[in-house]
Amino acid sequence: MQSVSKQFTLGKKERLKSRKQIEQLFREGKSFALPPFRIHYVLKEMLNAQHSMFHVQFGVGVGSKNFKKAVDRNRIKRLTREAWRLQKNDLHEKLQRVEKQLNVFFIYTGKEITEYSFVFDKVNAAIQKLIKRVEQREKTKKPL
Repeated sequence: MQSVSKQFTLGKKERLKSRKQIEQLFREGKSFALPPFRIHYVLKEMLNAQHSMFHVQFGVGVGSKNFKKAVDRNRIKRLTREAWRLQKNDLHEKLQRVEKQLNVFFIYTGKEITEYSFVFDKVNAAIQKLIKRVEQREKTKKPL
């Protein structure tokens, strides 16, 4: 029973915190919009596939331009992290099969705080889009 609860965690190693990695993500990565989010991502080869069990690192940000109060920004980040935590497993399994690493950063661009169910649906749509992009990249990269 413990292994079931383990897969729905969002631990320290799964969070995108390194300034170097974040700068690389915005410099070299790709992005797409899925209102109220803008999703930036970079797909990389796994350097040490057998030693690393974290194929996805995730971060979220909310601008202070639209939300002056930190409590509002923090609520949106908390809702987004929770939606990601519950739905990331499909993406994680896909990346494990193709031995890739993905850094993802969600930027909330909406003007008001939304309900959790809306955030949950949008995060799900973003994850499905990321899975499709990983699959497309694998199709174009495979030798004949």
